[in-house]
Amino acid sequence: MNGQDVERGSRIAGFLWAAGLGEAQLQWLPGDASTRRYARLQAPSGRALILMDAPPTAEGAPSGPQADDETRRRAGYNAMSRLAACRVDAFVGAATYLHGLGLSAPDVVAFDVEAGLAVIEDLGDALFARLIEAGADPEPLYAAAVDVLSRLHAEPAPSELSVANGEGWPLLSYDALALKTGADLFLEWWPQYSGLGSFSADAVAEWENLWAPILARGEAGASVFAHRDFHAENLVWLEGREGLARVGLLDFQDAVRAHPAWDLLSLLQDARREVEPELERAMLARYLQGHTAEAREVFLSDYAGLAALNNARITGLFARLSKRDGKPRYRAFLPRMWRLLARNLEHPDMAGLRAWFDRHVPVEARA
Repeated sequence: MNGQDVERGSRIAGFLWAAGLGEAQLQWLPGDASTRRYARLQAPSGRALILMDAPPTAEGAPSGPQADDETRRRAGYNAMSRLAACRVDAFVGAATYLHGLGLSAPDVVAFDVEAGLAVIEDLGDALFARLIEAGADPEPLYAAAVDVLSRLHAEPAPSELSVANGEGWPLLSYDALALKTGADLFLEWWPQYSGLGSFSADAVAEWENLWAPILARGEAGASVFAHRDFHAENLVWLEGREGLARVGLLDFQDAVRAHPAWDLLSLLQDARREVEPELERAMLARYLQGHTAEAREVFLSDYAGLAALNNARITGLFARLSKRDGKPRYRAFLPRMWRLLARNLEHPDMAGLRAWFDRHVPVEARA
C-alpha cells in the first residue's frame, strides 16, 4: 500500500467515525469504468449501507454554469461533456430532487464534499439486468422504468439542485458541445482501435456538418432532468415498495437537463445487453401515449438521431477503454453497438450519415 492509499484510508476512517460508523466493516465491490469505488458497510445497527469513495481530484474539473464553449474546451473533457467529475454534491443534489418526486434514489446518510465521500442507502442487488438474466420477464420491468421517465419528464427541469445548507449543484444543459464531444470519441478512437487510417480533413468536416442538425435539435429539446446513464445495470427492483418507488435509481451523479429521448434511448438501446426491437417499439409506444401523430413523428426522428449519436459515442468510448486503458472486456459489446447504429441509420432522416459510414468505415472495420 503506497502513501496515497494510506492517506485515503485514514480519511475514510475519519469520515466514518464522524458519521457514527467507525466500527463498520468494509467490503469493497468490483470496479467498472468509473473513477469512483464503492464498499458495502456492515454496520452494528444492521442497516444496509454503501460507502461511495469519489476523490474530487481523480478527474478534471467540471464545467461552471457560466462557462462558454471555448472555456470548456480549455478545461478539458469533463467540462466539454458536462460530466460532474466525481463530485459528491452532484449525487446528493440529484438524489434530493428525485426523492422530491417520490422516486427511489438512495437515502444519503452522510457526506463530505471536500473529501469526496458519502454513505448512502444500499438498495440491494436486484438489478434489472441480473433479474432478466435469471429469467424474469423484461416487459414489466421496462414498463416500470418508462413510467419513471414519464414522471420525471412531467416536470420542467430545475436550473439548480438543492444539496444542503443553502448550497446547490447546477443542472447544466446537455448542449451541442457536450453532444458533439461524445460523438467525436468515435473519430478519435475508432481508427486507433480498428487499424483504419485517421479520417481525412474532408471526412471530418462532412461528419460535423451531418451531425449539426442533430446537435441543434438535442440542445433545443434539452428540457427535462436526465439521469444520463439510465439502463438495466443502474435500475434496482425494490419488491417491498409500491408504484414508481419500486424502481431504485443508481449512478445518476452526472445528471443534466437533456432532450426527453436521451434516457429513453439509453434504456432501450442498452450497450451491455440485448433489448429486443419489439420491446423497444412497445416501450416507445407506452411513453408516447397521448402524443399527437405529428409529435410522435418528431420525437421518433429526434430519438433516431440522438440514439445514433449515442451509439457512435459509446463505440468510441469502448474502443478507448480497450485500446488505451487495457480493458478488453469492452470489445464484446462492440458488435451490438454496430448493430444498433445500423438500425438507427435506417431512419430516413439519417441517410447522409448512413452514406458517411458506408464510405469511410468499411464493413470489415466494424468489429
